[in-house]
Amino acid sequence: MGYEKSEAAFEEAYRYIPGGVDSPVRAFGSVGGVPPFIERGEGPYLYDIDGNRYIDYVQSWGPLIFGHCDPEIENAVIETAKKGLSFGAPTELETALAKEIVELFDSIDKVRFVNSGTEAVMSALRLARGYTGRDDFVKFTGCYHGHSDSLLVQAGSGAATFGAPSSPGVPADLTKHTLLATYNDLESVKRCFEQSEGGIACVIIEPIAGNMGLVPAEESFLQGLRELCDAHGALLIFDEVMSGFRASLKGAQGLTTVRPDLVTLGKVIGGGMPVGAFGGRAEIMHKLSPEGPVYQAGTLSGNPVAMAAGLTSLRKLKANPSLYVTLAERARKLMEGFEAAARSAGLPLVTEVRGSMFGFFFTDEPVKNFEDAKRGDNEYFKKFHRAMLDRGVYLACSSYETGFISTALDDALIDETIRIAYEAMQSIHG
Repeated sequence: MGYEKSEAAFEEAYRYIPGGVDSPVRAFGSVGGVPPFIERGEGPYLYDIDGNRYIDYVQSWGPLIFGHCDPEIENAVIETAKKGLSFGAPTELETALAKEIVELFDSIDKVRFVNSGTEAVMSALRLARGYTGRDDFVKFTGCYHGHSDSLLVQAGSGAATFGAPSSPGVPADLTKHTLLATYNDLESVKRCFEQSEGGIACVIIEPIAGNMGLVPAEESFLQGLRELCDAHGALLIFDEVMSGFRASLKGAQGLTTVRPDLVTLGKVIGGGMPVGAFGGRAEIMHKLSPEGPVYQAGTLSGNPVAMAAGLTSLRKLKANPSLYVTLAERARKLMEGFEAAARSAGLPLVTEVRGSMFGFFFTDEPVKNFEDAKRGDNEYFKKFHRAMLDRGVYLACSSYETGFISTALDDALIDETIRIAYEAMQSIHG
């Protein structure tokens, strides 16, 4: 494939946009080369400005569960946009989408819409602190919850430790209340509770981690978190910005018996439009302004175009719950194909699937946390990614990201991708 136009476009973008991109991972820094500049999407495919076509397994990082340009979602956006793009005032669309979410999630009595996953988590964290009157909170190494200051911390050695800023511009005072624990390691969480002098406000976790590759939390681990939070009067927050409506119709909560106190959502609830949300038990949500003292606001929150897209997407999902079975089957088929392709080339590979989400690591050891994920061979991943891209398969451009199956990806395309994976694996081995 040729990328001449994308190379020129990237060079031009670099002159006006830091790094040439508006989100760091898009720069292809971990896989090398120049990112294809996308012109359009259609069903399961992306088309770049050089005329290359790709089978898309990124799906805008998750929200396009029905593929690109779904006619019903597209029509809902167009018809709503004709009435106005933004009002900064209540609309019935907000209530309709909120009702759909509340009816699906047992842990959510009320929900507040925002504009991104970062904003949703930032707001949920503030609410948890306001509700409990405590400052400290626990997060897990390898879990990404957006780029707000309190959550941009680097990991220690795996033991529980107070976080240090992982980005210049973030004062240490803003992260000193962030305690780090190891994913799927309950003892590390217990040490955090022991260390905290002022008490823990909340524990926040991706119940299905999608930002260290796909790494699900073990059921016993989630149960332990619930018991710890209950014993210490802390709140448990599930960050389901990625897994919500992706892992199942009820997100990770459709796969576990554990119920959180607060949930953050995004991605699919916008159907491809910018949106996020956080919700939880009524007594907690009542602390939120204007009912309570915890302030949160946003001019574009509940934007009617985003609400229309999300409402259409969620209603399509509710009307066709069996599609999750099909999506999971195709994700498993894809990963089994990748495993077979790796074996044929003598390469180590472990895979994971949760609903329509999938991930893989070039290692022969189980991956349970971020330290395990880092042992994957990134050189193998880099070569595999380039080989797949050059053959028309668009995968996430980092070994720490998750892939997605859309309803537009049929069995024939899965088979084609597996065939290409055999070629790509052999090229790595060579």
